[in-house]
Amino acid sequence: MKKARSFVLVLCLALFLIAGGASTGAMATTYLSLGTGGVTGVYYPLGGVIANIITNNIPGYNCTAESTGGAVENVMLLSRNRIDIGFIDASSAYNAQNKLRAFANEDIKNLRGVVSIYLEAVQLVTLDKNIKSISDLKGKRVAVGSPGSGTETMARDLLALYGMDYNDINEDFLGFGDASAGLKDRTLDAAIIWAGVPTSGIMELGSQHEISMLNFSDEMIAKLKESHPFCVPMQITKKYYSSLIEDITTIAVPATLQARADLPDQFVYDFLVALFDNLDLLAGAHARGGDLSLESALNGLEKIEMHPGAVKFYKEKGLMK
Repeated sequence: MKKARSFVLVLCLALFLIAGGASTGAMATTYLSLGTGGVTGVYYPLGGVIANIITNNIPGYNCTAESTGGAVENVMLLSRNRIDIGFIDASSAYNAQNKLRAFANEDIKNLRGVVSIYLEAVQLVTLDKNIKSISDLKGKRVAVGSPGSGTETMARDLLALYGMDYNDINEDFLGFGDASAGLKDRTLDAAIIWAGVPTSGIMELGSQHEISMLNFSDEMIAKLKESHPFCVPMQITKKYYSSLIEDITTIAVPATLQARADLPDQFVYDFLVALFDNLDLLAGAHARGGDLSLESALNGLEKIEMHPGAVKFYKEKGLMK
């Protein structure tokens, strides 16, 4: 009887140790936040899919996409460890790392490049056929983007090219969805929207109205390149917006993903592997998600400090030395 009781005790102890080992060996979950932009822009739907790719493919990580004010705010959120990954246009990332323009008084040290996703186009939209130039915006009601967004920074630059500032217009700090609604109900005369094409808010507006966009001359594009060194000319045609009255030329800047410098190298490497293994999911979330490819993955990132995990990935792909 004593031997039987001893055997049962030993067996129970063994089972306890096995169970304890299993529980202590379970992988802890790291929760990540991915900063996007307004819910009617391109960052938001792509960010939701990217967050799911992380959660579903990288063991031990759970990622959530959150709506933010956009690129400039995402820089500040990353710098303050409020988010872990963020959508940031290439010019803002470069300016942040070099203490230029909106970041002249900021000390951004933990921003690292990961991947370039697609081109963001500057779209100056109006229903007023008399607005043909930025100078025509004087005295008009203009949506200039959400506070802390790359769009709002671009709005100031566009006005400055014509010797103008907010004193010359009635500025309204609205995101893409509210800007589109304001144009629709005529509480706005024009809206500056810097986003991937097509932008859902503009498409919704175009479903009820013919829309106009301001054309950018070669001279204007050259001047803008001085403040936004990564911008390139881009055509916006009726292929993108069937209600567009006339095809135009504008500028576009690569939209990139940036990450906190202290994110583990292995995580960033694994993220890029998972991202490029699931390109079909990105393309299904938005047309601009289909723009991502290995060939374009480093567009606009040439002068931006890269995350070591990303460097390892691109070296293996033969894209970096």
